[in-house]
Amino acid sequence: MGKAEENKKKKRGALLSEAFSLFMNKGIANTTISDITQRAGVGKGTFYFYFKDKEDLIEKLVAQKAEQLFAHALGRLRARKGYLDMSAEDKLVFIADDLVQQLIKDSKLLRLINKNLNYGIYKNALTRMEIQSDFDFLSNYYELIEQDGSKWKEPLLMLYTIVELVSSTCHSIILEGQPVDYDSYKPYLFACIRSIMAVFRAEPDKK
Repeated sequence: MGKAEENKKKKRGALLSEAFSLFMNKGIANTTISDITQRAGVGKGTFYFYFKDKEDLIEKLVAQKAEQLFAHALGRLRARKGYLDMSAEDKLVFIADDLVQQLIKDSKLLRLINKNLNYGIYKNALTRMEIQSDFDFLSNYYELIEQDGSKWKEPLLMLYTIVELVSSTCHSIILEGQPVDYDSYKPYLFACIRSIMAVFRAEPDKK
C-alpha cells in the first residue's frame, strides 16, 4: 500500500472511530457531522470524500463493528483443538455463541448494531472494496460452511436466517431480559441453528 492510500485509510478509520465514540456517548441523533469531523481533526470535505452522509457512515460503521465481532469469534474458533474436524453446524453454533457472549459484555454496541443492522444494508456494505480490504467476511463464511465438504442451497439465505435469529435473541434476552436468561435459552438457540442448516443443506451428488 502506497503512502497516499495509507493516509486515506487512516483518515477514514479516524472518522469511523470518532463517530463510534460519539454515538456511544451522545447517541446517533445528537451527533452531527461537524462533531465527527472536529473530533477526527479533518474538514467536512474530507468527510464527504469517504461518506455520502451520516447514514452512509452509520451503515459502514455497523458493518465494520459486526465484522470485528465475527473476526474475534472466528479467531477463537480456529484456535480450538480439532477445529478442522468440526462440522459446519458445530462451527456456526460456536460462532453464534461467541457473538452473543461478546454482545452481552457490550450492551451499548449491541444497541447500535441491533437498531441499525439489517441484512440488506449489511450485504451491500460487504461488496464495497474499503470494507473487503479490512476483512473479507463472505470468503470466511464460505470457508466455514464448505471446509468439511458440505454443499448448501442458497447459502446467503441461510446466513440471513441465522443472523435474524441471533439478532432477535440478542434483542429480547440481552436488552429486555425476556423471556429467560441466555444460558437457559442457549440449548434451544443452538438446536434452531442446526435445524435451519438442515433445511439449507444440499443432498449429496448421486454417482
